[in-house]
Amino acid sequence: MSKNKLTMNQKRNVARRVARLCRDQENDIPEIQGDLGPVAEGTVVSRYGKAALVEDGTSRNLFRVYIRRTIDSIVTGDRVLFRPPLAGEEQAFGLVETVLPRTALLSRPDYYDGLRPVAANISLIVAVSARQPEFSTNIIDRYVAAAEYSKIPALIVVNKYDLFQDGEKTDLDRILSVYREIGYETMTVSAASGFGMDVLRERLSRETSILAGQSGVGKSSILNVLIPEARAETGAISDNSNLGQHTTTGSRLYHFENGGVIIDSPGVREFALWHLSREDLTKCYREIAAVAGECRFRDCRHRDDPGCAVREAASQGKIAAFRYENYHRILESMTENLPDAYRSPGKKNSRK
Repeated sequence: MSKNKLTMNQKRNVARRVARLCRDQENDIPEIQGDLGPVAEGTVVSRYGKAALVEDGTSRNLFRVYIRRTIDSIVTGDRVLFRPPLAGEEQAFGLVETVLPRTALLSRPDYYDGLRPVAANISLIVAVSARQPEFSTNIIDRYVAAAEYSKIPALIVVNKYDLFQDGEKTDLDRILSVYREIGYETMTVSAASGFGMDVLRERLSRETSILAGQSGVGKSSILNVLIPEARAETGAISDNSNLGQHTTTGSRLYHFENGGVIIDSPGVREFALWHLSREDLTKCYREIAAVAGECRFRDCRHRDDPGCAVREAASQGKIAAFRYENYHRILESMTENLPDAYRSPGKKNSRK
């Protein structure tokens, strides 16, 4: 190997240092120009770099604000105390003083920086799937597991229902019935035809929800139907890769007319679960966790171990075969794709 060629670990270390420098530069916010008003309570509508857009909790007026250097984390959905710029200063920025305690936080693992928060104070995760680009129970299970780990209820929504053929609809209902039996809500909708959208709107109007799912499943299209004024940009399925093209670049909060809010977040092709241990993932599968304590060995891997109650339940149909296989596939991917920050003992992000 050439002496001048960086190894993969060296490239990762360089990327970490660059990311750290960028974060340090972001903290060097410009000096606030002009006077600030009294402290008010508001909600972060969106976050961009060293600034954010905050909605006043009383008037619902929007203010551009800088983020105080001492604040470690601030994301869409955070409730904050901030000082707005005084009226009449069109280009002025206010200042976020502090982030109020969160009732819930949805985070996702980042390859270099460990867990990165996505949105705060969420009461419902809407896991969106579709006939295209790919209907995958494995991906649904990833989002459901993330919801379980975050202790946030999940609603499984299958979009583009009109694209399923009759036989496929029968198979889909059988799959969704498995999730319903476990205790998850499910819905089938079509943003294109409007099928099921009124029911979905009514359900979400009682929540602070977030749309999550693969790129291309139609999250932005769903948002456009639910809240037309959002005018979210929609993308087409790539003809070459059959993968959705990313269209949303940052999380944004929107209000329903009759109550409730919804957060549109950047599309992701896969929700990694590196930060979970084997025991964590087991707890995130309700039906597996319910019988895992009956296994003969405490460190049972629920595959070929003797006296495995989970394998026995799966063989008897008490645990759906696709859920059982997804559990093991996710476990394998967690190990195979584990970043160094989680692989090395003693590192701050290392899995226990």
